[in-house]
Amino acid sequence: MGSSLSGTHTIFFIVSLIVAGAISGVFMAVTTDVSVSISDRGDRLQDQIDTEFKIINDPNNIPTSGSDYIFYLKNIGGTKLSTTNQTFQIFIDGDIIDITNYNFTDSSIRPSEYTTIYAETSLSPGGHTLRVVGPQGIEDEFTFTI
Repeated sequence: MGSSLSGTHTIFFIVSLIVAGAISGVFMAVTTDVSVSISDRGDRLQDQIDTEFKIINDPNNIPTSGSDYIFYLKNIGGTKLSTTNQTFQIFIDGDIIDITNYNFTDSSIRPSEYTTIYAETSLSPGGHTLRVVGPQGIEDEFTFTI
């Protein structure tokens, strides 16, 4: 009778080891998944931190060239910025400017460099707001007077 009790204990011990191994495998998979997710989120946050720009015009003296208004955009982030109509959107007074009505002088700018934006639009005299939205949803807003 003593050996059957010891056999039952052995079976329960083996089953508990199998269950513990399965549970630790699940925990390891979940932990790895969380770790990868946190790492990806950190990379996206780093991209956002490294992507930054500023409109550097004089708000009371906006230059023109024909029917284009000229704005200067400086890369104040830590990475090279691609400056194309596909990577930037421009809004003046809340209205989006069609991508055919603005262009950049450079296709990309390194940190501390600037590019010129030529925006073809008609503006009435008075106060206006320019909003430039770039990669990663980073944006800058600039109030100026014509």
